[in-house]
Amino acid sequence: MTPTNPAPVSDAELQALVDAARAVRAHGHAPYSNFLVGAAVLDEAGRMHAGCNVENAAYPQGWCAETSALAHLVSAGGRRVRAVAVVGVAADPVTPCGGCRQKLREFAAGDCPVWIADLNTVRLRTTLADLLPHSFGPEHLT
Repeated sequence: MTPTNPAPVSDAELQALVDAARAVRAHGHAPYSNFLVGAAVLDEAGRMHAGCNVENAAYPQGWCAETSALAHLVSAGGRRVRAVAVVGVAADPVTPCGGCRQKLREFAAGDCPVWIADLNTVRLRTTLADLLPHSFGPEHLT
């Protein structure tokens, strides 16, 4: 059985995550694509962890903003993601790539809220289950 999100997340907490993702986006390293992305996650203790994308001349060696945010979460002792915000600027909402959806799933339940924003507005409010239906997670290995 998939665990549920450990605690409800308020709109104010989600907006703070969006603000953190917007701020960290400016620090992205994207000299090849010029496509900056910021992400922030809220952990089980109410702490925010933000990360930006970091490109590399050898393209597969870069990492996504969501990966950076998760690395900060784990480095700070967090083990659970309660909410996610991703900020990118494009014609369509910038959602996590498939690999990042699976990485987020390692630390979040399906009902985890995911807010997708640009520099001005939240463009999509969804959940991890909507982004990654019928997912495989840690509970499948117990």
